[in-house]
Amino acid sequence: MEVKVLDINGKETGRTITLSDSVFAIEPNKHAVYLDVKQYLANQRQGTHKAKERAEVAGSTRKIKKQKGTGTARAGSAKNPLFKGGGTVFGPRPRSYSFKLNKNLKRLARKSALALKAKESNLIVVENFEFEAPSTKKFINVLNALGLENKKSLFVLGDSNKNVYLSSRNLKASSVVTVSELNTYGVLNAKSLVLLEGSIGEIEENLSK
Repeated sequence: MEVKVLDINGKETGRTITLSDSVFAIEPNKHAVYLDVKQYLANQRQGTHKAKERAEVAGSTRKIKKQKGTGTARAGSAKNPLFKGGGTVFGPRPRSYSFKLNKNLKRLARKSALALKAKESNLIVVENFEFEAPSTKKFINVLNALGLENKKSLFVLGDSNKNVYLSSRNLKASSVVTVSELNTYGVLNAKSLVLLEGSIGEIEENLSK
């Protein structure tokens, strides 16, 4: 499939670039996408939640009343989960929520996400650009020129460009990543995907293995 290449002013350069059908035009696998997004979100969880159980709450272990003859249930100590201030029954403990997915499935999920963006016409190819110094104003001008000022956008760089990254860091709706940082969740979470011309070859090489 062919896509027009734009400059940072949002104008056509007169050039087109051919995107690999094996990456950008496949039939999206929704279950692979679901699993990859689920893994990404699970990996973001700290898993540091903790509730004190019966053995961990502060309190006396003295038996608070006799075993029989009270007409109420037995109680061994004030730490009984039924009492106020007692321990929590089967409370949450620190744990990792991460789980494994094989590489082929993750690769299929990323290709499916890219294919969805191309199918929805939410994929833009821009010629490579750089900033001499970090400038949020210049980056906003690029967004305005591309019609992305009020949309969530993800810019994918071919090579690490510190100035472009720093220029976008204060903008909540826009993110800048390199090809190695590209993930399924990031692609789907953005309304528009902006690929710099130099990133396409590397993306196709990584996902065609």
